[in-house]
Amino acid sequence: VRDLYQLYPEGSAAVSVVQPLLDLQEIDGRIRDLQQEIRDIPQRKDQEQERLSGAREALDRAQAELKNAQLRVNEVELEIEARQDRIQALKKNQVLLKTNKEFQMYNLEIAKLEGEIANYESRQIVALDDVIPVKHRVAEAQAKLQEDQDAVDAYTAELDARLVAVQEELAATEAERVEATKTVTPQFMFYYERLLSKRWPVVVELGDDCVCDGCHLVQPPSVGQMVRRNQGIVACQMCGRILYMKQ
Repeated sequence: VRDLYQLYPEGSAAVSVVQPLLDLQEIDGRIRDLQQEIRDIPQRKDQEQERLSGAREALDRAQAELKNAQLRVNEVELEIEARQDRIQALKKNQVLLKTNKEFQMYNLEIAKLEGEIANYESRQIVALDDVIPVKHRVAEAQAKLQEDQDAVDAYTAELDARLVAVQEELAATEAERVEATKTVTPQFMFYYERLLSKRWPVVVELGDDCVCDGCHLVQPPSVGQMVRRNQGIVACQMCGRILYMKQ
């Protein structure tokens, strides 16, 4: 406290020491907020991209289901085609047969294959019926993903624009800070900057009950008296923050 406390002539403007620090702290508060927003924007963009993961997974599931349904249709079609080819081969060879018994055996084989074809055609109808609703689900999932993608793209564009604006505002505020530091006594500026890397806020109010608003420690009466005189800067004996009282 002794190293920081600087007496001014009785009746001098008490605000001459603390107010420049309060003004600087207000600027630093805005800088901190802007810097935090700049750090947050990429995270917010990542969160928006994560919103798409659910829609992508739903589409992947629907497409996998459609692939399986179409595979079942294809498998049935292959079975039908194989039997149709067999029937054609039997009929082609049938004209070369020499006995009626052999001809009848071919007819029985053809009939058996035709029965199998009829069975597979029934299964084919069921398989095709399964494909239709799955195609609808794929279309719905694609539409939902596109809708979400459009929304994310629009919001991401807003975040990109906001990032540019915040960076410009930060540059202007940092320039404002340079000017504000010129109004602060170098000794006090050094102490403020050193404390700024460890504490926030740096300048805090000392209540009427002599409690530091930063660490909530009750200050000795001597500290309270020096702050009330408001003729220099006084630091909290616990956290080191600069104390002031509202006039």
